[in-house]
Amino acid sequence: MSHSLAYTVNCSLLFTELPRNVRPEAARSAGFTAVEFWWPFTEPVPTDSEVDDFVRAVDNAGVHLTGLNFFAGDMPGGDRGVLSSPQRSAEFRENIDVVVDIGRRLGVPAFNALYGNREPGTDPAEQDEIALESIVTAAKAVAAIDGTVLIEPVSGSPEYPLHTAADALSVVRAAGQRGADNVALLADFFHLAVNGDDLDAVIADHAAEFGHVQIADHPGRGEPGTGELPLDDLLSRSQAGGYSGWVGLEYKPTVPTVDSFAWLTS
Repeated sequence: MSHSLAYTVNCSLLFTELPRNVRPEAARSAGFTAVEFWWPFTEPVPTDSEVDDFVRAVDNAGVHLTGLNFFAGDMPGGDRGVLSSPQRSAEFRENIDVVVDIGRRLGVPAFNALYGNREPGTDPAEQDEIALESIVTAAKAVAAIDGTVLIEPVSGSPEYPLHTAADALSVVRAAGQRGADNVALLADFFHLAVNGDDLDAVIADHAAEFGHVQIADHPGRGEPGTGELPLDDLLSRSQAGGYSGWVGLEYKPTVPTVDSFAWLTS
């Protein structure tokens, strides 16, 4: 590798052959010291015991939880966030206190707030205003634990309105204009590549502004080396451009998860 950025394992896509609360220990056994998760529960406000069990699993594994998603709806069913929905943004608001509690207990620095799909019959401008209000509210809440809210362009969902880094950065800047200066771009190189964004230009222009980076190869979303993205080079240039944070391994392994790490030693 030609960079020195550290990796964190996304345990919502990797180690899925294991129960959720076993995955942090599996990541530690594979040699990693950090993990990240999408929202790990089915409801925006899980039971106290569910939260305690999750926190204990991360603590006992001896890994750092570097990232956590806010509640994003039914992801397998096609939801990609609820914060911009007139009917569902209340679920996002209800979720904030739980997210902050987990973040405080585990020292989480970054929280991904998926924007949500456009909804038929709803004015996009209304959704954007609701989204901005939700994001600013979340940002002010996680500021109490020195957290950052991440805004992510996503592929694979035509109704999701943030496709490019520029799309997400416009939201970041709008939040900043309302006093939320702890909102930043989540640069997922896979999603940006699928959406046709110019990765070279994004890195050259905005690497120092990245709040987080995630990787998977393209095409296929497999581990590095299964596609055509020059991921090592992209990460090296991101670091040279000022990014110094974690790199989330958010890919779908084409082999058993432990075997999918062979690229790290090749």
